[in-house]
Amino acid sequence: MNLLRDPSRRLRILTWPLDDHHHGHYLRYLSQAPHDFYLVTDAERSARHAGMLPWGANVHGLPAEAVRDAAFDLVLFQSREAWASEQHRLLSATQRRLPRIYLEHDPPQEHPSDTPHWMDDTDVLLVHVTPFNALMWNSGQVITRVIEHGVKLLHPARYSGERTSGLAVVNDIDLHGRRLGFDLYRHVARRIPLSLIGAGSERCGGEGELPEHALPERVAQHRFFFNPTRYASLGLAVIEAMMVGTPVVALATTELASVIHNGQNGIADTRLDRLITGMQQLLVNPGWARTLGEAGRRAAQDRFNIERFVADWNAAFRLVMA
Repeated sequence: MNLLRDPSRRLRILTWPLDDHHHGHYLRYLSQAPHDFYLVTDAERSARHAGMLPWGANVHGLPAEAVRDAAFDLVLFQSREAWASEQHRLLSATQRRLPRIYLEHDPPQEHPSDTPHWMDDTDVLLVHVTPFNALMWNSGQVITRVIEHGVKLLHPARYSGERTSGLAVVNDIDLHGRRLGFDLYRHVARRIPLSLIGAGSERCGGEGELPEHALPERVAQHRFFFNPTRYASLGLAVIEAMMVGTPVVALATTELASVIHNGQNGIADTRLDRLITGMQQLLVNPGWARTLGEAGRRAAQDRFNIERFVADWNAAFRLVMA
C-alpha cells in the first residue's frame, strides 16, 4: 500500500461541525492531528456548541457559500445529512471526487445488527469509533477501519473524591429516554446521592451545563462517575472521567463491556442492583474508590491516549490519499 509521498504533509480537510457537545469534543481531539480543518458554517446551520470550544489555530470556519471555491485535500463526513444532501449542494464535482472518509460516531439505531449503513460507496473509507459499532453495523462491501477515541484533557484535574455523591453527565437525558437510561438514573437517584450535569438537565432536577474548563475538576470531586446509558457509543465523558482517576460505574453494554472490568478498574454490570451496591461501597470506602479510579486512569491512558489516536488518524489519511 502506498503512503503519502511526504508522510508529514499538512492536509486541508473539509468537514461539517455537529451540533452537540460529544461530537464537538471529538472534533476538538481530532484537531490535535497536524492538519488544517475547515468547518462549514452558515447562519442557518451554526454549531452552537462547536463555537464554544477552545479550537486551535488549525481549525477554521468556512462560510458555506465559499466552500465550492476553496481547495482541499480530503473531505470528512460526519453525518447522514452531509453525505446525502449537503455535499451535493455545496461541493463542486471535482471536490466530490476528492479522497473521502465517512466518520460514523454511533451504533445503529433502527436495528442493532441488521441495519445497512447508508454510506455504501466503496471508494470511501468508513471509520467507526469503537469495535462494537463496527461489529453491529452492516457495512456491506465498504472498506472499514476502527479508530478508537483519543482524549487530551485541556484542563487537567486529579481525583479527590471529596464529595460523597456520584455524578452523571448526560445531555438531554429526558429526551432520549430509555436508550440513555433516564429511567435508570431516576431509580438510582432515589437511593444514592447523585448529581446530574448536562444540557437540558434542569428539566430533570439537574444543574444544567457546566463550562468545559470547569468539568474535569468537578468530575474529580465526586466519589464516582455514573454512566446510565443502555445503548450508545462509548461516551467521551466516561473516558474523561477515567482520565482524571474518578471510578466509573456503568452498564456492561456496548463497548463499555471491554473498557470497564468489574472490580478491577471500575464497576460494570447489567444488573442495576449490583451497580447500586457498588456505589454504596464506594461512598463508604474512599480508599477503595481511589484505588479503583487509579486503575481506570491507567487503563484510559494506555488505550485512549491522544498520541495513539493521532497516529491512527494519520494512517487513515494516508490510506485514502494513496
